[in-house]
Amino acid sequence: MKHIAVLGSTGSIGRQSLDVVRAHRSSFSVSSLTCSKNIGVFREQLKEFKPALAVCAEKEDAERLAAEFPGIRFLYGPEGILEAAVSSGAELVVNSLLGMMGIRPTYEAVLAGKDIAFANKETLVAGGSLIMDAVKKTGVNFLPVDSEHSAIFQCLQGRADNRIRRILLTASGGPFRGFTAEQMRGVTKEQALKHPRWTMGAKITVDSATMMNKGLEIIEACWLFDVPASRIDVHVHPESILHSAVEFMDGSVLGQMGNPDMRVPIAYALSWPERLELTEDSVMEGGSVQPLDLFSIGSLHFEKPDLNAFKCLALAYRAIEEGKSYPIVLNAANEEAVAAFLADRIRFYEIAELVEKAMDAHRPAEIRRVEDIFEVEREAREIVSGAIR
Repeated sequence: MKHIAVLGSTGSIGRQSLDVVRAHRSSFSVSSLTCSKNIGVFREQLKEFKPALAVCAEKEDAERLAAEFPGIRFLYGPEGILEAAVSSGAELVVNSLLGMMGIRPTYEAVLAGKDIAFANKETLVAGGSLIMDAVKKTGVNFLPVDSEHSAIFQCLQGRADNRIRRILLTASGGPFRGFTAEQMRGVTKEQALKHPRWTMGAKITVDSATMMNKGLEIIEACWLFDVPASRIDVHVHPESILHSAVEFMDGSVLGQMGNPDMRVPIAYALSWPERLELTEDSVMEGGSVQPLDLFSIGSLHFEKPDLNAFKCLALAYRAIEEGKSYPIVLNAANEEAVAAFLADRIRFYEIAELVEKAMDAHRPAEIRRVEDIFEVEREAREIVSGAIR
């Protein structure tokens, strides 16, 4: 039985992780859960999974729940999250925290010898050099949860000499697939928040619309698979059936396909190197995973992204190619700009303009400590917020 900690258990990835656990009770035990704001859902999770440790964002919530669940130890705040990641008895830490707060728990868990299943993009976008150095030193398993990176990871299994020529990273294209740069200037918030395939939070939906989300995934892939950005090609694939592929030096291309269901890559990260049954009748809240029927799909389509229209994607390539602290600036500036867009303070096309402004103003720095990451982040946010005023 594998003991796991789920950081961010009430979010989409956290809930689906527990859905997989629910279907395979004999394989997993939940050591700790952490929650930000959704206390109602958290309460139900505590009743069902009975972790030894539970962490809330706020002290008041932790105290209230502690009175309801005397058999569970409660903590709160960032230090509580670190405790859940490092000292809860978990062998595998699922990190589905949002934003930069996911970096330190990942880093400390790796140093503590914990295997990691990560869905927190900032872990590698902002902390790639620190995190991967720690992974190499400790020898822990560092397993991707995102469907695209999981697909690449699966394509590389069992190959001592992978000889990668390039990675084919797929993208749905978002709501503005096929738009020109001129059309992008007229995009509204309502349009940006209507993704054609996925239901997600507002921030990641906007990132999908600008294709910054795919840009961040390029940076993740560079660190995770030790491949330069010049050998990672984004393929817009509106059906979202091929989750990504790898081309090898002999011209062979291996890809991973399946109906879009995040529980599949989550389950693979939880159970690696084994696979779990997900397609039979199941107690999972979302029902069983639907097997892929290629006959009903008929055909798959692939397009090149327009880097003029989707400038955020071009900026992500620039950030990883310039290296050092530039990816941190890219991510922090984007977070600040997207928040301003969602608050109706800037137009959609200004997101990329503000990110570029922050990158142009940045003086690159070596990242040697976690604290260095947050210093660069602060500076980038100040540049963007100052430009918006």
